[in-house]
Amino acid sequence: MQRGFKVVKGYEDKNINLPVRSTKLAAGYDFEAAEDTLVPAFTFGVKPTLIPTAIKAYMADDEYLMIVNRSSGPKKKGLVMPNAMGIIDADYYENPDNDGNILFQFINISGEDVLIKKGERIGQGIFMKYLKSDDDVESKNSRNGGFGSTGN
Repeated sequence: MQRGFKVVKGYEDKNINLPVRSTKLAAGYDFEAAEDTLVPAFTFGVKPTLIPTAIKAYMADDEYLMIVNRSSGPKKKGLVMPNAMGIIDADYYENPDNDGNILFQFINISGEDVLIKKGERIGQGIFMKYLKSDDDVESKNSRNGGFGSTGN
C-alpha cells in the first residue's frame, strides 16, 4: 500500500465516504464532514471550530497530505482556515489519540452561524513529497498524540 484513505475507528458504521477526486485532472481529494457541526459567527477571541472527517490517510515516510479549504468556502459560506492549510504527517496515521482522524479547522467570517451538514464537502487533501536538507538531523521522537500534538 502506497497511499490512500481509510475510515477511523468508531465510524465504521456511520456511512462515511472516502475522499475522491471530482474530476479526472483534479489534484485534490474532496473531504466531507463526518457529522453536523455548527461554526459560530466570528467574535474576537473565538477559537477555530474543528470539523472531523472520520478519515485517516496512509502514505510513504517522505510524503504528507496537505489539506486546504475548498475554493468556494470563503465566498459561499464565509469559512476560512486560520492556518491557511494543514499538514498531515505520515506518522499521524493511527495515532493513539484519535486513530488519525483528519480535522479541518475553520473560522466563520460571514457574520452568521454556519451549519455544516454531515456529508457536506469541506476541503481538499493533496498528497505531496517533501525534501530534507543536506544537514538534516533526524529526530528520535515518535508521535504520541493526535491533532496539535507535535512538540508537546
